[in-house]
Amino acid sequence: MVNTEKDFERKELGAAVAKCLIDIKAINFRPQDPYKLTSGWASPVYIDCRKVIAHLPQRRTIIKMAVDLITREISNPIDMVAGGETAGIPYAAWISEALSKPMLYVRKKPKGFARMAQIEGDMPQSSSVLLVEDLATDGGSKITFIEALREAGGMVTDVFVVFYYSAFPGAEANMAKAGVRMHYLCDWWDVIEVAESGGYFTTKEIDDVKEFLDDPLGWSASHGGK
Repeated sequence: MVNTEKDFERKELGAAVAKCLIDIKAINFRPQDPYKLTSGWASPVYIDCRKVIAHLPQRRTIIKMAVDLITREISNPIDMVAGGETAGIPYAAWISEALSKPMLYVRKKPKGFARMAQIEGDMPQSSSVLLVEDLATDGGSKITFIEALREAGGMVTDVFVVFYYSAFPGAEANMAKAGVRMHYLCDWWDVIEVAESGGYFTTKEIDDVKEFLDDPLGWSASHGGK
């Protein structure tokens, strides 16, 4: 239920991004043949934020809203913007340009030759770094990137993702434990609301996805996931 002006802005933002993602067919509903996510969860829905790179109108809309959200919600100074390998890299590039901040990118593990670097770019010690990724499920991969940046001397207090599953446990707890706040534009409930009001998917597909969102752990376990 939307109770405040901030909640209303959040719902409007989520709906606008959901519409962009639906329009470019980045949203996939497949309850009868579930997706197996990198995190190990089984899901009847899949979001492909990589598709955004090929669609200029939606890309520009999403990046503008991302920058507006970041400047509104993050009070700490941002010295640099870091993209997580690989899907976070283009988003970090666009956001760093819009914010006029230098950019880095972070590998999942050090490359196995030459400098053995895990972070690419030049990061002065004690730089305040905003980590950017395309999406979050349980937040596990974000911790890897956060730890790498901190070990290299960076300070990370905030993470931005375009899309948050808002279903599987762990993401918010993992971020809190790491001392980091997560910011996002859109989640599956936003998508469901837009899909339902716009008739983009069948009633059966939407009902199946609602069933998953009401009990993601049980749904995953009963469909071959962890």
